[in-house]
Parts: sequence; C-alpha cells; structure tokens
Amino acid sequence: MGKGPKTRTRTASRVAAVQALFQAEQAGDNPETVIDQFVRHRLGVLEGQDGFEDGRIPDAEVPLFSRVVREAVRRQDAIDPMLIDALPDDWPLARIDPVLRALMRAGAAELSMTGGPPAKVVINEYLDIARGFFTGPEPGLANAVLDRLARSLRAAEF
Repeated sequence: MGKGPKTRTRTASRVAAVQALFQAEQAGDNPETVIDQFVRHRLGVLEGQDGFEDGRIPDAEVPLFSRVVREAVRRQDAIDPMLIDALPDDWPLARIDPVLRALMRAGAAELSMTGGPPAKVVINEYLDIARGFFTGPEPGLANAVLDRLARSLRAAEF
C-alpha cells in the first residue's frame, strides 16, 4: 500500500507564524490576540472541508506556531537590529515587503531559540516558504539574511 504525500506540519506551522506576524504588524494587533484568532479560525480542518478553504492551514502544529510568533514579537527589539545588519544597505528593513519582513523575523526568532532544529533546516524551511510567497529576488534575500544570522547565532553549527 502506498502512502499519501508526507504532511509537513512544521512547515505549515511556520507559514501560519509568518501570516500571523504579518497580520499583527499590519493591524497593530497584540500577538496573543492574533494567536488566538489563528488557533480558533485558521488552524486545523473544519468538518466537511478538506483543509485550505478561507486561508486555513490545516496541518499546523499549534505549539510551534505559537512559540515562533511569541518569540518573534518578544525579541523584536533584538531581532530587527540583527536583520538591519544582515540586510544589504540598499534594502532598509522598513522598506522590505511586510510579508518578507514577517518571514525574516520568524526565521530569526526560530534561529534564536534553543532546542530547535539545526540552523540549515530552519533556513531551508523559510526559504521554501519565501518561494511560496515570492517569485522575484526575495527568496534569495531571505536565504542570505537568515544564513548570515545563523552563522552569528549558531556559529558552532557551521
């Protein structure tokens, strides 16, 4: 018997985290409010539906999603200067696409966490997510920035 495609629950969690960080920034919402909204209305499968309707993310792991969002917001005052240092001079953080900014903050937050997956796994996950959102130079920029941060935050892995 064959198995269906492997569900990437951790990737789904990271996609949801990027979307939640984007929403929190755009609406000026408290991260706990956004986490609650996502858990109640956007994560998990609705009965009688196959999953992705109305922006749902059916396979997300709530603990990872919540941890990334909370860490990104809690550490934003430390993360943003790291991102600014890692970005090319002609890409100021304030002018970066807000989805890309949310993605890089989520990636930086996860790279800052202890006990998570290896840095290269985190970078590859966020690179895959960036490719889902962007077709231009943005995935390459996200990859370069997160790689630079990883080499600083997790030097022992390189």
